[in-house]
Amino acid sequence: MRLRRRAADSVPDSPVWDPHDSDVTISVCPDGPLLVRGPVELRDIDGAPIARKRSTIALCRCGRTGIAPFCDSSHKKKPRGPAGARG
Repeated sequence: MRLRRRAADSVPDSPVWDPHDSDVTISVCPDGPLLVRGPVELRDIDGAPIARKRSTIALCRCGRTGIAPFCDSSHKKKPRGPAGARG
């Protein structure tokens, strides 16, 4: 995945999503979200695009988030059960 830097008047050293990059990586965080890197277009159930504001996005897997489909770290607020258990 290639990253570009933001303009000088923006946050220094902050990566920007490159729409011309063809590499997509999805990483599964244990007991956490899916981290998506690369040129992925998200769509809602009706097919409308969901705005993407970061080069890496975290998609919720627990269903507790208040900003669906993105992760807001709600999965950290509930005690975890046995290894690999999801609730």
